Amino acid sequence: MSNIVLEMRNITKTFPSVKALDNVNFSVTQGEIHALVGENGAGKSTLMNVLSGVYPHGTYSGDIYFMGQECRFRDIAESEKVGLVIIHQELALSPYLSIAENLFLGNERARRGIINWNETISKTKELLARVGLHESPQTLITDMGVGKQQLVEIAKALAKEVKLLILDEPTASLNESDSEKLLQLLLQLKGHGISSILISHKLSEVSKVADSITILRDGATIETLDCHKDPITEDRIIRGMVGRDLTHRFPPREAHIGDVIFEVRDWNAYHPIHEDRKIISDVNLYVRRGEVVGLSGLMGAGRTELAMSIFGHAYGTRISGKAYKDGQEIDVSTIDKAIRNGVAYATEDRKAYGLILIDPIKDNITLANLEAVSQGGVINEPREVNATTGYREKLNIKCSSIIQPAVNLSGGNQQKVVLSKWLFAGPEILILDEPTRGIDVGAKYEIYTIINRLAEEGKGIILISSELPEILGICDRIYVMREGKIVGEMPAKEASQEAIMKCIMTQEEVIEE
Repeated sequence: MSNIVLEMRNITKTFPSVKALDNVNFSVTQGEIHALVGENGAGKSTLMNVLSGVYPHGTYSGDIYFMGQECRFRDIAESEKVGLVIIHQELALSPYLSIAENLFLGNERARRGIINWNETISKTKELLARVGLHESPQTLITDMGVGKQQLVEIAKALAKEVKLLILDEPTASLNESDSEKLLQLLLQLKGHGISSILISHKLSEVSKVADSITILRDGATIETLDCHKDPITEDRIIRGMVGRDLTHRFPPREAHIGDVIFEVRDWNAYHPIHEDRKIISDVNLYVRRGEVVGLSGLMGAGRTELAMSIFGHAYGTRISGKAYKDGQEIDVSTIDKAIRNGVAYATEDRKAYGLILIDPIKDNITLANLEAVSQGGVINEPREVNATTGYREKLNIKCSSIIQPAVNLSGGNQQKVVLSKWLFAGPEILILDEPTRGIDVGAKYEIYTIINRLAEEGKGIILISSELPEILGICDRIYVMREGKIVGEMPAKEASQEAIMKCIMTQEEVIEE
């Protein structure tokens, strides 16, 4: 008897004007972790949406066999019924319900329409133990970190007696510790015969846990690698993904650093709800013209809170401290004032806060500077088209046209639209919060090239990133944050992952000049 649990044969999926999948073949064996990798837009999520019934049978061509039976799923409920569960990158948990309520939402333990809470709580405890969580079943999701929420999603899948678990970028929002816990859990599930499909741009994690790796490029299957036959290097995977070697992960740059362009002094902020909780404490930092300054630290260190509090006091209360541009104090107390003073902030959550997804690309790009494309309060259409077409070409945004809705772009191209929006506002100081989160190595290289170009133009760049290789590879100088404070500063040429982690994990501050 074959040990293949899933087989997808000649899957083709077409959207208006684009073929997203072209005769893709993909299979998973019993108890294996099968990684699915490729650039943004390669077709990974589309393939999994076909598999799980998000795109129902009849909207694609090809055949799906699961546990030896042909499947023609009409929706997610049908795929879950046979033990095939997908966990999307954007978690589908209700924040104001408890863990127990989330675990059995739509799958309630009930008799004659009445929920059996004793059974629900008991089962929840069993499932939480399986995924290594020690929270009370009554804990609200909103009171948990993202890492624990991911484990709740997996526990929810186990409640549905999952046989094949699909995880789409499960560690994109996690720190290294939580990512490691999740990967170890996948290995434990593998030991119990549960197969997993892992979609990830973090190739180091893929190499660590995958038994097989299937590479998609431009909607087609390029190859499937057996990780047990030969050592699989990240460079080998990248070559399959992008169709060429990337000899350097980070584009070279000769820094031309000038005078201090932006500085904050004695910056403090308090939590917007728990007003007695200080989230930013006595922060002092500066950035010079042509300099890329990194802001490193673990999740919860206060990096995003600092950036948002500086940018128009967008987060926090009782914010105090002073901001300076070219030595002169500036007012950044509202977003409009921050923009007018040359400060821009590109959020880490491009889908929720960076873009209006249902709007065209051109509307998104001009949103932060409508005055430049309007006259008498009315949008000048030719001027808007010329401006957005220029950014489409300059940043190499891959789209059918500038009137394409932003929601239909890949993650990397969405990020380029976010950058275009803020560049069109004409900033001198750019705060980039996780600008490469959830995008592939090829798109990352393009984003790095854009950052280098902005630095060469004399702009000051503050880069927030959870990826230490990225911080070390593109920054000129690095600040390290912990618990809302700056605990370290060092030139990138003298920095290392070990030095940064030492700042994070020890109590004393490390400041180097």
